[in-house]
Amino acid sequence: MASKKPTFDPIVSCRTDAALGIYGCKNVEPEPEADGPEVTPGDVLRAVREIGLPSLRLEVQPGAETLVNVETIFYTEPQPFERSVELLGFDVDLVAEPVGYQWVHGDGTTATTTEPGRPYPAMDVVHRYTVPADDVRARVDVTYRVRFRVDGGPWQTIGQTLLAAGPPTALDVDEAAPVMTRP
Repeated sequence: MASKKPTFDPIVSCRTDAALGIYGCKNVEPEPEADGPEVTPGDVLRAVREIGLPSLRLEVQPGAETLVNVETIFYTEPQPFERSVELLGFDVDLVAEPVGYQWVHGDGTTATTTEPGRPYPAMDVVHRYTVPADDVRARVDVTYRVRFRVDGGPWQTIGQTLLAAGPPTALDVDEAAPVMTRP
């Protein structure tokens, strides 16, 4: 009777190292075959940076002038951001939603909120300037969270937020002195 020579699966890894006392073989899973390019969150992030996110304009009340020690109202009007782009041969839908607002007052101070503020009488976002100044440059910077889907598949969220700095709004801060008069 002839002995049968053992056959080995071609996907077996064997290692022998006498110095370490390692002897043996193990089955190794084959690498999956690549189906072609795949859209990654990094690809989407680069595309969104290239397109750019909306920079929001700061609205100020009472207007282009305010007074020292008076609450000045700030707000902005978010813009929807929805785009469809083609990446690596795939149709990719993008949606960016504001998740934070940094109010840069122009006097060296800032405040952060999760809401865009509202006009008077709401007074959601206010700031009191403490010294008079001409041509203060106030702005609102918006932090966005981006979601995407590839070829109509499930929505995915990019793990990193993106910041869009707003254009500066000129504001004069004046000082007023009370004057008593007779009616």
